Amino acid sequence: MDTQTDLAAELLATAGRFRRQVRRSGSGPRIGAGLPESQAELLRLVGRQPDISVRHAAAELGLAPNTASTLVSRLSGEGLLVRTVDPDDRRVGRLRLTESAQRIADESRAVRRAALGAALSRLDSHQRERLSDGLVVLSDVTRLLREEQA
Repeated sequence: MDTQTDLAAELLATAGRFRRQVRRSGSGPRIGAGLPESQAELLRLVGRQPDISVRHAAAELGLAPNTASTLVSRLSGEGLLVRTVDPDDRRVGRLRLTESAQRIADESRAVRRAALGAALSRLDSHQRERLSDGLVVLSDVTRLLREEQA
């Protein structure tokens, strides 16, 4: 790859293929299956971080607060998400998956992690080390992109 543009294009393509393949890994129910990606992404985030505030969820997903509130309303109406008021600050909304949605999220995450773990075990130690180093760089790129948004 000669240019930053080529690297950027390859990174986007590879990350997209990786994400789609990980989502397809394993079998069984998936949290957010059949929903628009923005709604599924919010469900996955809340499944990983129960009691996250609506504001923090919006920031994490790069959504406008009113967009996040609209998604929360839709998913609450579908019986997948529960919004509660923070007991220490009544202006803050906290999010949790419903019990059945959390169970599906946990099972789905375990299946994906197992599939990814099996694939990683087939790499040699040098490949795993390079991947680990690459994750540090990817984390830095993510931070830089977030800073540019702010």
